Amino acid sequence: MLLVISVDKILDEGIKLVVSYGPKLLLAIFVLFAGFWIIKKISKLIAKLMEKRNVDISLRSFLHSIINVALKILLIISVLQMVGVETTSFVAMLGAAGLAIGMALQGSLSNFAGGVLILLFKPYKVGDLIEAQGYTGTVDDIQIFTTKLKTAQGRIIIIPNAALSNGNIVNHTVNGINRVDIMFSIDYNADIDTAKQVLLDVAKSAKGALSDPEPVCVVYSLGDSSVNIRQSTYCNPPDYWDIYFYNMEQGKKALDKAGVNIPFPQMDVFIKNK
Repeated sequence: MLLVISVDKILDEGIKLVVSYGPKLLLAIFVLFAGFWIIKKISKLIAKLMEKRNVDISLRSFLHSIINVALKILLIISVLQMVGVETTSFVAMLGAAGLAIGMALQGSLSNFAGGVLILLFKPYKVGDLIEAQGYTGTVDDIQIFTTKLKTAQGRIIIIPNAALSNGNIVNHTVNGINRVDIMFSIDYNADIDTAKQVLLDVAKSAKGALSDPEPVCVVYSLGDSSVNIRQSTYCNPPDYWDIYFYNMEQGKKALDKAGVNIPFPQMDVFIKNK
């Protein structure tokens, strides 16, 4: 059996489709191009606002990308609705996919959220000397998921941002200067004033030590077998470790030269005979 299709009928159906969907399609194309142009302008405006407010460059580029992609997805969904495409199932599918991805990347998303919080609130920045998660080092790089610390030994410690954003952080640089504290123990029979003056002279001679505030030496505590003196030297952050090692070595040598003994831990035992 031959199927005969009338050309006139095909033309009629085509004209009906064009009349019915033509204006919607043209309007959708116009909205699509106009929407992309508006999104481009909005993205530039957001980038300028973040730059004006000194938002961290890493967070700036990331947020710019996220906002740009989100706006384009919303535009495409709106254009599909204008043409007459049912987008309810499409949106539901995107939601389910997002939920599945979120469950699979739960740890990474926590680190990402921590990175955003760190870049927004800036508890530390690149170059700061911090203590966190049992490590002490200079912040070498702040990324979206991790933070890199460089220790005094030249090692790179990579710490997840989730742990940093939820943990305690000691920032030695936030006030602009560091204080180098070293504890020296001297014999109870030693002269305290002599020991303090010797350690104070060492602190003042350290390269990079600040004169304002000036170094300080105080009796910090009375131990079981020693008097503990704390030597405090103020410096700029880059000079911290050089002054720390200098004061430690030269302090010991200066105490020895002055005849001030650093005692070993000891216990006196008295035996009473009946």
